Amino acid sequence: MSNIAMPQQISQILALPAVDYAVRLALASPFLISGITKLLDFPGAMTEVAGLGLQPAGLLAGVVVVTQLGGSLLFLTLRYCWLGAGVLAGFTVVATALAHGFWTFEVPDRGRQIATFFEHVAIVGGLAMAALFVNGRGARS
Repeated sequence: MSNIAMPQQISQILALPAVDYAVRLALASPFLISGITKLLDFPGAMTEVAGLGLQPAGLLAGVVVVTQLGGSLLFLTLRYCWLGAGVLAGFTVVATALAHGFWTFEVPDRGRQIATFFEHVAIVGGLAMAALFVNGRGARS
């Protein structure tokens, strides 16, 4: 199998300093938006947590907000990107298992839950890849 070289124009675009940050911001955006929304509507966040059968809802909703916003802020830094990625990935794994366990749903909801479950798996992979690139590991050949 041969490697195909990256076109020069794409390599130049990816090398721009702002692209690294913009890509991480895009990947963090679901967590930022969710965290801000929950912060602005904390009673709604508590209802969402309680709807998953978790108690005490207030405390856990607070933990969710801090995790989403704090993990995002860490992920957007160069120094602690790896830690933010780990926080957000761990949160995503737990939240996905609690809210999108497709094995607990009946048809027709199961198909939508399977898609959502694996979208979240992809987010976890994206967080890991971003942390690898920020920490200089890059892609392996």
